[in-house]
Amino acid sequence: MSDADIIVVGGGLAGLAAARDAARLGRRCVAFTGPQPGGHLLSIDSVQDVPDHPDGVPGYDLCPLLLEAAMDAGVECVAEEALDLTGAGDGWSVRGASRTVRAPCVILAPGSVLRPLGVPGEAEFAGRGVSQCASCDGPLLRGRAVAVVGGGDAACQEALTLAETASMVHMLVRGANLRARGQWRERIAAQANIRLHFGARVATIVGTQAVEQVRLEGGDTLAVDGVFIFVGLAPNTAFARAVLPLDAAARMVVDSGLHTPRRGILAAGDARSGSSGQAAEALADGGIAAQSAHRYLGQRDWPAS
Repeated sequence: MSDADIIVVGGGLAGLAAARDAARLGRRCVAFTGPQPGGHLLSIDSVQDVPDHPDGVPGYDLCPLLLEAAMDAGVECVAEEALDLTGAGDGWSVRGASRTVRAPCVILAPGSVLRPLGVPGEAEFAGRGVSQCASCDGPLLRGRAVAVVGGGDAACQEALTLAETASMVHMLVRGANLRARGQWRERIAAQANIRLHFGARVATIVGTQAVEQVRLEGGDTLAVDGVFIFVGLAPNTAFARAVLPLDAAARMVVDSGLHTPRRGILAAGDARSGSSGQAAEALADGGIAAQSAHRYLGQRDWPAS
C-alpha cells in the first residue's frame, strides 16, 4: 500500500487543478486520473471563460496542458479509475484496478458523464448514428441532416460544430426556449442551417442498419441520419455513496471551503453540490480544494458539519 499526503480522484479540470496546486504547495499528491484524463471535455472544440484563454480553448488542448503542469509539479498520476473509497485509520484509502493508495486527505473530483436520453433506439443505434460527440462523428455525416437533443450550452456548442458539415441541424428542445448563455443563443440564431424545435420530446429513434429518423411525442417525425444527445450531466458519485451524504441530484454535499461532512474528504468540480458546471468554476474549485487540504494537513482542524 502506497502513501501520500493527498489523494485526488478525477482527471478533469477540477481534479487536475487540485492535484497541481496541492503539489505546488509542497504536498505529496497521487491522482487517479482514469485512463483518459479530460473526460468528455476532450470532445469540446471551445471551452469558454478559462483564465489566460479569453477566446476559448479546445478541451483536447486544455486538459493535456493541465495534466502536464500537474506532473511537472510532482504529482504521481495513476491512469486508473478509483473503484473504492474506505476509511484507513485516521485517513482514507482509494483503490484502483492495480493499486491502493492511503492518505489523510482526499479530494474527490470525479466529474460527470453525459446523461442518456432513455428512449427506444438510443442504445440500439449507439455508434450507428447515435452519438454524444459532434467533433468525433459529425464529419461522418457530412452533407446530411442530423438532430441535436438538448437546449443548454453543450447542446448549442455541438450543434454549431455539426452545422459546419451537416446540411441541416434540427435542435430538439423540450422547453420553450434555449437554456444556454447569451453568446450561444446568438450564434445559434445566426446559423442558417440550424432549425430550432421547441416543446419537442423524442419518443423513439428509428432505423434499420443505422439511424433514419426521430419520432417525436405527438407523432411528428424528422428524417435524420444522426442523433446527438446532450441533455445534461450525471455525477460520478456512486463509489462515494456509502461514505458521503449526497444531495437530491446525487452530488456531494460541501461547504464554502469544499469540505464534506466527513473529516479529510473534500469535493470539487461538477460532482459537488451547488456547482454550475462551468469550466472556470471547476478550475477555481481545484485551487480552493488544494488550499483547504493543505490547511487541514497543517492544522488537523475540520469544520463542524
